[in-house]
Amino acid sequence: MNNLPLLIKREYWEHRGGFLWTPVWITGVMLIFTVLGILTAEVFNSHAHVRMGVSLDELRDNISTQDFAEAGRALDMVQFTFGAVPCIGLFFVLFFYLLGALYDDRRDRSVLFWKSLPVSDGATVASKALSAMLLAPLIAFAASTAAYVVFLVLVTLWTGVHGLNVLPAIAASHPFTTFGRLLLTIPLDALWALPAIGWLMFWSAFARSKPFLWAVLLPLGALFINWWLGVLGAPNIGGDVRLASILGRLLLSVVPGSWMVVRENGFGGPRGWFADDGQVLANVDAGHVLAMLSSANVWIGAVAGIALLAGAVWLRGRRIEVNV
Repeated sequence: MNNLPLLIKREYWEHRGGFLWTPVWITGVMLIFTVLGILTAEVFNSHAHVRMGVSLDELRDNISTQDFAEAGRALDMVQFTFGAVPCIGLFFVLFFYLLGALYDDRRDRSVLFWKSLPVSDGATVASKALSAMLLAPLIAFAASTAAYVVFLVLVTLWTGVHGLNVLPAIAASHPFTTFGRLLLTIPLDALWALPAIGWLMFWSAFARSKPFLWAVLLPLGALFINWWLGVLGAPNIGGDVRLASILGRLLLSVVPGSWMVVRENGFGGPRGWFADDGQVLANVDAGHVLAMLSSANVWIGAVAGIALLAGAVWLRGRRIEVNV
């Protein structure tokens, strides 16, 4: 395990396009749309005399303390959005990264080179799992935080041109608290994602061809059979512990923040994603995150994920050939 930091660095350099540039481009597009929105509002207001939203000039003359407080709450939600939107791209990056993590080097035979080095199979699997659990999310979090700072600068400059000081609104927001809340979700995301990480890497190590089909079609097939048994009136998995939720955990728990849509007393059920802003922000409250970290749901999944990773390590030492 002494080689683990170097192996993680290797994963970063080999997959920098997904780990680094995906969140950078996503947050960059968000900033571009912000600039386009500002320019559109200015052009419409000055040339077409069409007002888009609230006039900053009127707001400057009539703004109240309550308005600043409401703007601060809106900025908290914007900061959360900057942290959440890159997670969509991160899901696709991690899903296909994990599927190819142990398969690709068998396909191109580079596994023979890596096995010639004094690096254990356990360290190799651990480095890839940790890259998905911590490295990629931390890079995405850093990119989204930097993008939000740029957003604040843009808004401050725009409102400043109209003589409106937006600093009281920023002071009324909770940037450091929200930053801490979002940062605290990363270890929870890592533990929550362990079943999907273990599942995808297990099939990446097992499959001689098309690991995607093995990883995805087996859960879908089990779901169909379970539904078919229910239609026939035969015993099947239902009730609170639904097979669909369990299998969804194997495939989709790699989505950062997917634990927000899970009930505390079961495997599934909507919670908070489509609620009001206060409820969404409450989902990343430190108390709720710590409660989730202590829940059996998280740790049962983590144990299952570790068992699947152990299976991937075992297969890594025994499977080299693939069917091209």
